Amino acid sequence: MPLEEGRRQFEVNIFGLARLIQIVLPTMRAQRAGRIVNISSIGGKFGEPFGSWYHATKFAVEGLSDSLRMELHPFGIDVVVIQPGATHSEWAKIAHDNLIKYSGDGPYHEAAAAHAKMMEAGHQGSIPAPPGVVAKTIVQAVRSRKPKTRYATGGLARTMLFMRRVLSDRAFDAMFRMIERQMTKSKA
Repeated sequence: MPLEEGRRQFEVNIFGLARLIQIVLPTMRAQRAGRIVNISSIGGKFGEPFGSWYHATKFAVEGLSDSLRMELHPFGIDVVVIQPGATHSEWAKIAHDNLIKYSGDGPYHEAAAAHAKMMEAGHQGSIPAPPGVVAKTIVQAVRSRKPKTRYATGGLARTMLFMRRVLSDRAFDAMFRMIERQMTKSKA
């Protein structure tokens, strides 16, 4: 993937978010209250093939949010992270199309094709949640008197985050490859 695409993803997913926070912080600090709700992803806790830049931005959202949560606590400002899993949205098609565009030819074409099939399968059927599930979670985080620091929501979010916590890196990678093989076989 071209470096420019990585820069674009950082501009949207991290620098845009950071700028919005900078804009609201003076008011929140002055009123000694507020809540910042950042949208990350379960992909902010683990990577997957062909998602390096996306995952890097979501890891950055997680780290920024953790630091801000500690920095802003003395001002009465909460920082909450929403971690959606599979969700019915245009994201799956965009990610799929970019995967094929940037990696569909050349040394990664076979692996890219297999991963693209897995992405298609993972964003169909009953696995992905409707967008309303994520929206309800955001509302819950905003309305809660004492919000959690993180809300995992949507398709397979809690399961994947649990597996990431309990498995070693190599075991998690192997599990991911097994899931990819199974999903591509069922779509073949």
